[in-house]
Amino acid sequence: MNQQKVVYVLDDDRDARISLASVVQSLGYPAIEFESAESFLEQFDPGRRGCVVADVRMGGISGVDLVHRLQEQDLNLPVVVVTGYADVRLAVRAMQAGATTFLEKVGRPGEIAEAIQQAMEQEEAQFHRISERDGYRSRIDSLSADERDVLLRVLEGKPNKVIKKELDIGLRTAELRRANVMRKMGARSLAELVRMTLVAGVPRSEKAQESSSSNSASIVS
Repeated sequence: MNQQKVVYVLDDDRDARISLASVVQSLGYPAIEFESAESFLEQFDPGRRGCVVADVRMGGISGVDLVHRLQEQDLNLPVVVVTGYADVRLAVRAMQAGATTFLEKVGRPGEIAEAIQQAMEQEEAQFHRISERDGYRSRIDSLSADERDVLLRVLEGKPNKVIKKELDIGLRTAELRRANVMRKMGARSLAELVRMTLVAGVPRSEKAQESSSSNSASIVS
């Protein structure tokens, strides 16, 4: 059963946290409050879905730095950065870092609520993209080393006769391995196979000279 999404509210000002949490709760989401980005990073459960509302200026790790930290850890957790006063320079930095938006928190509960909803929609879309990617990577993991050799050559557009020659195998063997690749990947066409591998992170230009002893990590970037 999926856990309910939550909104993490980070602000070193207690009154500001309470105010932001009330906006979150008005949207029907639980609000989990932290007085610093450090405490949030220490206690955050990567398996929990949601988004973050963080003050741009906090003692220690700032809201902008937090955006960088989350991206470095490849965490799908959109960040809404808020500030107590207008600051164009900080707004630019926050957006360049990858924040979903940058808002003044004083007297703008409606805009903050809208930004949280947009962040949740972004999280949902990214969650499905990641799930699809990981699903295709799992299928690639199910391929044998010999089948991965064939897969790489199929992605280069090579016909079975060329694959047979390059791998020094029989034509029937090449055909069977190619059929196994299509079956295990669940691809009904070459176009669909290409799309799956692109989503998984297998570049079509990757050279097929990889050793058959290489594991799937060598073809999934």
